[in-house]
Amino acid sequence: MSDVAVKAPDAAPPKPAARRDPVRLLRRLGWLVLLVVLLAVPLYLDAAWLKAGQYMMIGGVGAIGLTLLVGQAGQLSLAHAFFLLAGGTAYTVLSGPADDTRVFGLGLDPGLSLVGAVVVSAGLGLAFAPVSGRLRGIYLGVASLSLVFLGLYFGQSAEKLTGGTSTGRSPTPFSLFGFPFTNDGPQFELLGIPIRQAERTWYLFLLLTVIAYVVARAAVTSRVGRSWRAVRDNEAAASVMGVNVIRAKAGAFAVSSAYAGLAGAMTVLWFDILKPDESEFGTYGINVSIAFLAMVIIGGLGSVPGAVVGALIVNGLPQILSLYSADLGWFSGTGDGALTPILISSFVYGAAIILVVLFEPGGLAAIGRRISRRAGRSRRSPSASPPAASSRETGHTPEEQGR
Repeated sequence: MSDVAVKAPDAAPPKPAARRDPVRLLRRLGWLVLLVVLLAVPLYLDAAWLKAGQYMMIGGVGAIGLTLLVGQAGQLSLAHAFFLLAGGTAYTVLSGPADDTRVFGLGLDPGLSLVGAVVVSAGLGLAFAPVSGRLRGIYLGVASLSLVFLGLYFGQSAEKLTGGTSTGRSPTPFSLFGFPFTNDGPQFELLGIPIRQAERTWYLFLLLTVIAYVVARAAVTSRVGRSWRAVRDNEAAASVMGVNVIRAKAGAFAVSSAYAGLAGAMTVLWFDILKPDESEFGTYGINVSIAFLAMVIIGGLGSVPGAVVGALIVNGLPQILSLYSADLGWFSGTGDGALTPILISSFVYGAAIILVVLFEPGGLAAIGRRISRRAGRSRRSPSASPPAASSRETGHTPEEQGR
């Protein structure tokens, strides 16, 4: 036996702890600060401003669903207004009193009715699968547009469900586990501020918006989101890779419809009435579908945060202008040709769409990603060796598509 000592190999040096991305930390800190601010908003703003913020959150929920369909799955849809009407009608019917002789109701718990509205809307979207699975582009857009006209027709005809266009129908006030989101029930204060209907509805809508946002981000980074993007990029290649193209398209349409149904239920709670309006600026007409499409284009197709920002612009601008115009006397004209907050807002977001298409097709999300990358590069040490190019530097990763 050799008496030459065999030197044991040196233990592998411990791997350095992965450096935290300062941009990612700042982003998470920013989201946390934003959430705290939104929780504190009802303590400082009056009911009118809270009402405006609630309407922005309605737009955010609906826009998230549409950006998943148009941006992630690559399916053009103009039927969002139809599913808003379907969700609002489903909530009103499910929660409506069963002993009302004028309209039909099932008398279910409002919380259960809200879930039922989402399920009914998703089912209607799934029923559209034979069409959405076989059409694409402008052909799918035109086919989906027909749903808006059908929805208005049946909504105005089925007076037992919607109450018709003359009087409409009031929804059952929302309550959760017996706690009412109205001025009825137990009264309490937070930091000396009474929490009444406006504040309670704000917190309810904020909770629904956060849930919708988190679920959408999870879907984008999951296997489902990857299948949507594969179908969007190349249906033949996706089929070769084992993706069921028709099933993926149907699933995307159902998910988008579920989001629209939730936004529709929130809409009837916000307006406190269900009324299938056919006026120029009605709640369920083609103009609403176009407004939601504007939200996702301005925010950036496929970007979940971008959809929320687009909703703040499109849904928030008319609300803010209305509040200021009431105080300052702006846009107070009436009749044909009068400048109204809604009309001015239409001009603004129409111009925004043109600017986005011409100069930044990726929308506000692409601008945010560019700023984020530059901030990340500026924080690197000049003497450090540059890391290998990642997919985030060379293109859009699946996770980045939802940012």
